[in-house]
Amino acid sequence: MKLRLFASLAVASLTAFPAQAQQAPALPGGATSLQEAYQDWRVACQVADNAKRCALLQQQNQQNGQRVLAIELNAPAGNTVTGTLALPLGLALDAGVTFQIDDKPAMTPMRLRTCVPAGCLVNVSFDASTVTALRAGTALKIKATVDGGAALPLSISLRGFGTALDRVAALSR
Repeated sequence: MKLRLFASLAVASLTAFPAQAQQAPALPGGATSLQEAYQDWRVACQVADNAKRCALLQQQNQQNGQRVLAIELNAPAGNTVTGTLALPLGLALDAGVTFQIDDKPAMTPMRLRTCVPAGCLVNVSFDASTVTALRAGTALKIKATVDGGAALPLSISLRGFGTALDRVAALSR
């Protein structure tokens, strides 16, 4: 008897309060995709499968069009920003990569996760103090080592980083 009473109350409560229709995530103007440029950074968003995904990106190519590096960062999660960095093939995996913002001290080296045809991948995670330094900086210097021991210095421009990060955070809400 108690079970029937509970079931009746549950059904009654469902019919008394109609379910709110799940609203699909939207971008400005109802768009399903969006790309914007903020100096040297690009913001890209896409709505697919009832989910919205936004990221800030930067890609650098040689004059012949071959990609040298690419970085994609997700919207801030709390006080951290995470993403992936793709570097050229042929790097010494054990050496990892080191980041340095302008002339500040170098950060702890990060491991190369794997290498695929698109390049060698590094998972990146920047805490709140590093994000603050990135916003104020002009370049994120990357030091990698090529198989054989030669240094491979690369640099990512930080022009527009703060504005692009703010925009990704706003669009991701």
